[in-house]
Amino acid sequence: MMDVTPYSCKTKAELAREYEKELAHFEACKAKKLKLNMARGKPATAQLDLVSGLLTVLADPKDCYDGAIDARNYGELAGLPCARAYWADMLACRPEEVFVGGCSSLSLMYDVIARAYSHGLLHSPRPWCREEKVKFLCPSPGYDRHFTITASFGFELVPVAMTPEGPDMDQVESLVKDPSVKGIWCVPKYSNPDGFLYSDETVRRFAKLTPAAPDFTIMWDNAYCVHEFEGEYVPFLDLIALCREAGRPDMVIEFASTSKITFAGGGMSCIAASTDNIDYLMKLFSVQMISYDKVNQLRHVRYLKDKAHTIALMKRQAEIVRPKFHVVFDSLEREIDPLGFSHWNRPTGGYFISFYTLPGTAKRALALCKEAGVTMTGAGAAFPYGIDPEDSNIRIAPSLPPVKELEEAMEVFCTCVKLAALEKMLDPS
Repeated sequence: MMDVTPYSCKTKAELAREYEKELAHFEACKAKKLKLNMARGKPATAQLDLVSGLLTVLADPKDCYDGAIDARNYGELAGLPCARAYWADMLACRPEEVFVGGCSSLSLMYDVIARAYSHGLLHSPRPWCREEKVKFLCPSPGYDRHFTITASFGFELVPVAMTPEGPDMDQVESLVKDPSVKGIWCVPKYSNPDGFLYSDETVRRFAKLTPAAPDFTIMWDNAYCVHEFEGEYVPFLDLIALCREAGRPDMVIEFASTSKITFAGGGMSCIAASTDNIDYLMKLFSVQMISYDKVNQLRHVRYLKDKAHTIALMKRQAEIVRPKFHVVFDSLEREIDPLGFSHWNRPTGGYFISFYTLPGTAKRALALCKEAGVTMTGAGAAFPYGIDPEDSNIRIAPSLPPVKELEEAMEVFCTCVKLAALEKMLDPS
């Protein structure tokens, strides 16, 4: 039977014995020569197989029309009308507020920031490259690729504390009084990595922001808008409409894609924003392209149909994903929780679990995991510049490995977390 005495209640001698036991277990794990990867939130093969009908949905040339529009030809920069209507249904906005892109919403986010840098946004006094300083707010822990985009343009990344209700809005409301603060990154539903749902109050406070910068922009990455794996679909407030009602209709640019609904990196992405924002962005995008891949847009709409059909599909996806999250939950509750030195969130949707180990030990724990053949997202990745001030947060991505491999990976992970914590307790220096 496992000793469930919290580490803080053990003597040095008891901790030393516990360390020797876990070290032996670690060596046994290493001897298995595992090669398991949990570094990114990738869909599993079974999830991709589930939507393979997408490959054949346009089986005849006659299928390639949206009304009178031939999807195989040039034109329709804003996207096919059926694709704009699909995303309006998904995001509870209006079709004219939608611009349909290519396979990647991350590419659209980069493009918006790049154009802000080179040309400015709709209400920019000048291009951001001509500003003395540009700051961007980064709710942390958050999505590493968001932070990398803005850091790549030399913007100063400003951490904002995350709470179960979303970003600390008192902090946000104070920080936006600085005119050099040009925007904020947000994953409002099942935030990456914590899995939090922004509360209605938080969303409404975003709409009521009065930033000093006239071009301050909320980058609203609604990546997991229909990604429940427990329970029923959770409706979400439309920030675009709320900003319009508050008199700042152009303050938000929303992003979404089907990359974790259909094919990863081969989905259909979109921007949703005010019609003035859409018109302005289209002028900038028209220099770069005639249109995105409308055949891909059409096959996605024909396959996914509408929001109700997409949610029904996501329930089938949930049957694949849910057991994997439960493997992680069960392992942590059995092996780690009784020891009293860590905590984690238990999301009901999204792709990640945010685990907080003993401060000062996250990097060491992940180095041990790698030594034992388990690769995970690097410690600190969820913070600006890759620096977790507590060296505590670890992002767990359970979606890709089969359940059997995930059980093995979690055995290694729990052992390494315990070893790192015991090392710290036995030698705090």
